[in-house]
Amino acid sequence: MNGRISRLLLLASSAGLGACATIERPVAPAAAAGPVEIQILGLNDFHGNLEAPRDPVPLKSPDGTTTRYRAGGAAQLSATLKRLRTGQTSVTVAAGDLIGATPLVSAYFLDEPTIKALGLAGLDYAAVGNHEFDKGAAELKRIQDGGCSKLTTRAPCAVEPHAGASFRYLAANVITEGGNTLFPGTAIRQMGPVKVGFIGMPLQETATLVTPAGVAGLTFADEAATANALVPRLKAEGADLIVLLIHQGGYVPPVYDALGCDGLSGDIVPILGKLDPAIRVVVSGHTHHAYACEVDAGGAPRLLTSAGKNGYLVTDIRLAFDPATRRLVSAKAQNLPVLAERDPEVQALVDRYVAAARPAAERVVGKLPGPALKDADDGDSPAGELIADAQLAANRSAERGGAQIAFINSGGVRTDLVPKADGSVTFGQIFATQPFGNSLVVKTLTGAQLKALIEQGFRDVNGKVQVSSLLIPSEGFTYRFDRRRPAGSRVLSMALNGRPIDPAASYRVSVNNFLASGGDGYTVLAEGKDARDGGLDLDALESWLRTNPRVPAGKRVTEVK
Repeated sequence: MNGRISRLLLLASSAGLGACATIERPVAPAAAAGPVEIQILGLNDFHGNLEAPRDPVPLKSPDGTTTRYRAGGAAQLSATLKRLRTGQTSVTVAAGDLIGATPLVSAYFLDEPTIKALGLAGLDYAAVGNHEFDKGAAELKRIQDGGCSKLTTRAPCAVEPHAGASFRYLAANVITEGGNTLFPGTAIRQMGPVKVGFIGMPLQETATLVTPAGVAGLTFADEAATANALVPRLKAEGADLIVLLIHQGGYVPPVYDALGCDGLSGDIVPILGKLDPAIRVVVSGHTHHAYACEVDAGGAPRLLTSAGKNGYLVTDIRLAFDPATRRLVSAKAQNLPVLAERDPEVQALVDRYVAAARPAAERVVGKLPGPALKDADDGDSPAGELIADAQLAANRSAERGGAQIAFINSGGVRTDLVPKADGSVTFGQIFATQPFGNSLVVKTLTGAQLKALIEQGFRDVNGKVQVSSLLIPSEGFTYRFDRRRPAGSRVLSMALNGRPIDPAASYRVSVNNFLASGGDGYTVLAEGKDARDGGLDLDALESWLRTNPRVPAGKRVTEVK
């Protein structure tokens, strides 16, 4: 382990443990005969879905059958949590991405209603996810602490004052320049005669997934090493059980599974193998897959869970702990669907914000002759190409930067864009497709830099080459790639208006500010010269839709197989 990593882990351990969060709902220890049941209710990747998402999802039940439900919604989530809670030995936790990349009714108000709804639902602790940093660390601290300071382009407290989160964010591996953690790294909860310690953190790669300017001065340390460094202190403070809340996860073939992890893969697997055996429960997220099972890894059986995404599911974890022997006797979990029952207080909150957002959401911004769909695997798509075309059109003139090419990262295309029966498209729809509020930047790159840029989209992960977030180009630009080739030689060809890209020539390229500063690992863009402001991404798309554009075919990027 090099000196820099050792220093980061020391900082994470000392800073995070020195600021151990405790929710002020203590439960006095009580004498117990036999094992005590501890309940942990888990969620993750809620992404501000205050209203139940429109499309039904296939949820796999414990009996193996799959049923399609219209699940989710904040009022439904709150009612489900309140129904499931067993009493004083129950705690509710989350594994990140509660906010960010959210629908209009939440994002238009800087996700303040989502934070309040989750507080009303009884959330206690939440790991910070990468999307919590979408609007920068300063805005995230306002979300936690409250207040109406204007730290983004959108005005805060537009409907009512923001009191802050009633739950505690945890960020054990997020280290500031001063050597402290951004938020406390750990928390201890007294649950009957049992003390449960919690560690919370985002994935180490967070800085590559958000706008770099928003996390400037922050360092994201190794997940397993940080968690392991916190175990001795939690034990010294009397923790009988240790639970890790981590915004990193795995993949399972059924996607939304109630009981099981068959075929588990992904970045959470090697982390499990490195964790201290004292960490027996891992509540995960990030991948949007749902699973619940026991995994033997790192010298200990561990309960691993994820509730998928969007509030479709809640994970009900039951731990049997014997106070006499100080041993965990059993651990089990299942994912339960969030269905029709509603919490009236949370529903009133949602209704209030839906009404406030309605004038903006229903405003017609243009027309499309048919649906522009995104790719389920974040590849090239009609929706992505439409957005890239809009950005090129917005910045093509000399006074707007003279763009010749525009790119959108596939991860920045969040939903399909499906017009109404008369072809009209509303602001609410384009906001759902691009919810980040990015600005556009035009920069000069050489042809050689263009090739190096596209090459950065391919990552070697556990011996396999993956495309993390494909660059989708505007009309006139095409490229071909072969992921089987060695790194640096996977881009086979690039052309602009049918002519091969000249490595020595200069090209003006329009991208969003997230990419422009090196987001998604596209650091070559940070080397671009002669930067010019290109306006807002939503303004560009709205202007383009007013021209009644055709729907692109989604075939500008070709993978050779």
